[in-house]
Amino acid sequence: MRFDVITIFPTMVEAGLAEGVVGRARGRGLLDVVVHNLRDYTTDRHHVVDDVPFGGGPGMVMKPEPFWAALAQISAEGPPPDAVLLMSPAGRRLDEAGVRRFAGCRHVVVLCGRYEGIDERVRTRWVTDEVSIGDYVLSGGELPALVLIDAVARRVPGVVGDEQSVEEDSFARGVLDYPHYTRPAVWDGMAVPEVLTSGHHQAIRQWRRYEALRRTFERRPDLLETAALDDDERTWLRAWQTQGNIGQ
Repeated sequence: MRFDVITIFPTMVEAGLAEGVVGRARGRGLLDVVVHNLRDYTTDRHHVVDDVPFGGGPGMVMKPEPFWAALAQISAEGPPPDAVLLMSPAGRRLDEAGVRRFAGCRHVVVLCGRYEGIDERVRTRWVTDEVSIGDYVLSGGELPALVLIDAVARRVPGVVGDEQSVEEDSFARGVLDYPHYTRPAVWDGMAVPEVLTSGHHQAIRQWRRYEALRRTFERRPDLLETAALDDDERTWLRAWQTQGNIGQ
């Protein structure tokens, strides 16, 4: 899978892609990420990428010409991108369904805006999806782009060594992840739940399903409206809703 990222802060993006799962995937050739400096696509000697907004108002707006040139070059160098994403608080909130959809693409271009945003004509002509990572405003699209790439990369076959762990992550089935423990079995007077040290694999799986659902019910009940639940989980959920609390 290939990502092209267009930004005025390429070193910021490269630094975030150099480590961890994404860094290893790039090193193994499973993920190709090309970071473009938007200023390289300007034609003036000062490499200006912004200008004052028409109609007045505070701040500056990123000019269309450099984005146009960058996107035209990227499209001409290979197969056209399957998606051109604009990281924006006005976009659709990124969720597991969106991550899966973008992971199904072979080539994704990500645009990182700054200042008051990007000239609307870039969005109209090139952008297929506007994507938000939350209802707040950051200084630019670079950090959201890194979040998106990391989330999508985990869905690319081979990127995560244990693919079962990806399927059991939070949101994979529409519920949060279950609690995790490791050695020592007792720490500061707190013991690991006995079922996890019992060696009874079926009981452990049942406990994990129960705790994952319980955590979701307590913290993110909104997810349960669309979660894929089995008969046991629906029974537990109905009991909690009827009781108004959660049993241990």
